[in-house]
Amino acid sequence: MKIRIPTRRGGLALLGAAALLAIAVRGTLPLMAGEVKPSPAASPVLTHEGETIVIPPESALRNSLKTSLIEERAIAIPFSLPAVVEADPARLARILPPTTGRIVHLHKRLGDAVKAGEVLFEIESSDLGQAVSDARKAQAALTLARRNLERQRSLDQANISARRDLEQAQSDYEQADSEAARAQARVAALGGASGAGSAAPLAVRAPVSGHVIELNAAVGSFWNDTTASVMTVADLSSVYVSASAQEKDLARLKVGQDAELLLDAYPGQLLLSRVQSVAQVLDPDTRTVKVRMLAPNPDGRLKPGMFARATLREAARPGLLVPMTAVVQSGFANRVFVEVAPWKFEARKIVLGAQIGNEVEVTAGLASGDRVVIKDGVLLND
Repeated sequence: MKIRIPTRRGGLALLGAAALLAIAVRGTLPLMAGEVKPSPAASPVLTHEGETIVIPPESALRNSLKTSLIEERAIAIPFSLPAVVEADPARLARILPPTTGRIVHLHKRLGDAVKAGEVLFEIESSDLGQAVSDARKAQAALTLARRNLERQRSLDQANISARRDLEQAQSDYEQADSEAARAQARVAALGGASGAGSAAPLAVRAPVSGHVIELNAAVGSFWNDTTASVMTVADLSSVYVSASAQEKDLARLKVGQDAELLLDAYPGQLLLSRVQSVAQVLDPDTRTVKVRMLAPNPDGRLKPGMFARATLREAARPGLLVPMTAVVQSGFANRVFVEVAPWKFEARKIVLGAQIGNEVEVTAGLASGDRVVIKDGVLLND
């Protein structure tokens, strides 16, 4: 392969051609620049007339902005309170033994269903045995006193005995009758019967229907504290949701007020209820007042001790609400844009109140009948 080396004359020819090309390009560029025409100025999106913002007819904002008429209407401001589920005190019974003794049988265990009148447990008590024995003695003394009274009456009618003997027999009978009644009442108070044997166990029965939610005893244990409950029976077909309200909320509370209950265990499932009672005194430790609402619980989903939140509403009053999208943050102030004429807007500083859903109350800065921008108002915020 042969490599051709350019001669000196050929190199000079190439350099001359390149120079001519450069001169031609430099001469053409000014001509091309002279042919380019300047583009017309873009139309303004908005203009100002003093403090008023004007949207020109050809502005794209006319297709973006949306306004709405704000009118006064009745509003009910909601407020939330922490709450907890509690058993209804009227449907809960703490079963106390009427006397001391040894528990010999448990008829119901923790979680068992109970009907009113059913036997919960049996207890052997020496106190009950003594009471039954005293009742029998009192009954025997009453029988003897009755026979003696009848005998004295017969003798008195036959003028055989003295009058004072009849009076003494009458007094003895009345005392024996009173003692028998007292002894029988003692047996009844212990839950026994006068005809039962002295060693018969005492059967303790359920005063209410429900379920055993607490059990503190075992078979064979000796119960010597009559102020401590052996078990607790509760009817949980309806429960209370008890909320804690601070002092500042007292003026907003009243009996019969509608309430929405939301439990932590079942998010998104609202329960509707009403305020049943507002406590008359404040808790001195927490400085709160108890607000109780009754909630149906047929399926037992609401367990005492569950945490919840109760949302209540104040009494309805007139006010102004605007969508949250209408409020524009400007520094530390909140503003809305009010349409004062077709496609002419003014910025207004407003004072906000409580938020209700996707709307917020305006307490100052707006009047009923004002039309405000509710969409893309931030584009006017310059």
